[in-house]
Amino acid sequence: MRFEALLEILTESKALGFLGPGDPASHIAHAVGFADTALRAAPAPRNVADLGTGGGVPGLILAEYWSTAEVVCIETAVRRARALESWIHALGFGERVRVYEGRAEDAGRDSELREHFDLVTARSFARPAVTAEIAAGLVRPGGTVVVSEPPAAEDRWPTGPLRDLGLGAAVVTEAGGAHYATLSKVAAVPAQTPRRPGIPAKRPLW
Repeated sequence: MRFEALLEILTESKALGFLGPGDPASHIAHAVGFADTALRAAPAPRNVADLGTGGGVPGLILAEYWSTAEVVCIETAVRRARALESWIHALGFGERVRVYEGRAEDAGRDSELREHFDLVTARSFARPAVTAEIAAGLVRPGGTVVVSEPPAAEDRWPTGPLRDLGLGAAVVTEAGGAHYATLSKVAAVPAQTPRRPGIPAKRPLW
C-alpha cells in the first residue's frame, strides 16, 4: 500500500475537520482491520460499498488495499463528497472508485447498487439497527457486512431483526486491537428495505 500518500490525505482530512481524533496512521491501521476481518469470512471482494466514508476511512484505504475492486464511497455531506472526489483523483484510482453523493437509504434503493456488493463496510455510521437496514439493501446474498464496534460493547445485533433483513447472526471479532461485527447476507432483502431517508433513524427496527 502507498502508506505515505494515504497518510498525507488523511492528515489533510483531519485538518479539514473530516476525521476524528488520533494519529492519521492509526486510522489507516483501523481501516486495514476491516479488510482483515472481511477476509476471515469470504474471499477478497470484487466490489465494496462504504457507508458514510466522510474523511476517507475506510473506503479509500480499502480501495488501495484491494487494487482491482470497485469501491463506492457513500457520503451525504457535499464538502466531504467533493474532498473524496479530489483524493480519488490524486490517488489515481480512476473509474473503479467513485463517490455516491446522497443518502445511503437512496443508495440502497438504487437499482444499480441494490444487492450489488460483495462487501459493505461502516465505521461510525449510525446505530446498529440503521446500519443493518441500509447495508442489507446494498450487500448481495452471500456477501458480507463489516461494522466497527466500540470496545466491550454489549450485544447490539439481535438475531431476530437481522434475520428479517436477510442477515445472519453477528460475529464480533478483533483485528489489530479493534473490534468488528461481521454479518453475512443469507437471503434477499425485503422489497421495502431500506425504508425512505430518515425513517430508519426515526423508527429503528430495534
